[in-house]
Order: sequence, then structure tokens, then C-alpha cells
Amino acid sequence: MEKHVRLTFGPESIKQPLVYQLGHEFKVVTSIRMADVDKSVGWVVLGLEGEADEIERALVWARSQGVRVDEATLGDVVEGGA
Repeated sequence: MEKHVRLTFGPESIKQPLVYQLGHEFKVVTSIRMADVDKSVGWVVLGLEGEADEIERALVWARSQGVRVDEATLGDVVEGGA
């Protein structure tokens, strides 16, 4: 299964390696599609690939770390380029 989400990081979690931890701690493959960050907030559109229950466990964990998790919209998902 593949799922695309938009993660928003606040000032308390912006400096944590949370995307890395998602891929390392859970049985999911992460693929960053788009991202932006400054000193106070950041976001990433992330593709997650794996079993549906493992993806859900990873997203529950991300929320527990103070990350806002939203479904990615079609405009958020950018497939690989040239």
C-alpha cells in the first residue's frame, strides 16, 4: 500500500529527525515529495509505502510527537522529475 500525507512540524519538533525515525522505527518506506522549513514551522509531503496497519502505527506515533498529520491533496503529490 502507498499513502501520501502532509506532516506539519511546529517549533518543538522542527529540529527532530522524525521522518528518518518513521523509516527506521517502522516497516515503511518513506519518500519525500515536497518540503519547506524555516525557524518556526516546517512541512513535508511524504509518501509512505508498506502494510496499511504499519503505516497507521507510524502516523499514530508521529502525532504523539506533536506532528500534525493530514491527507495529502492531489496538488501536494509530485512524482519524480527529469
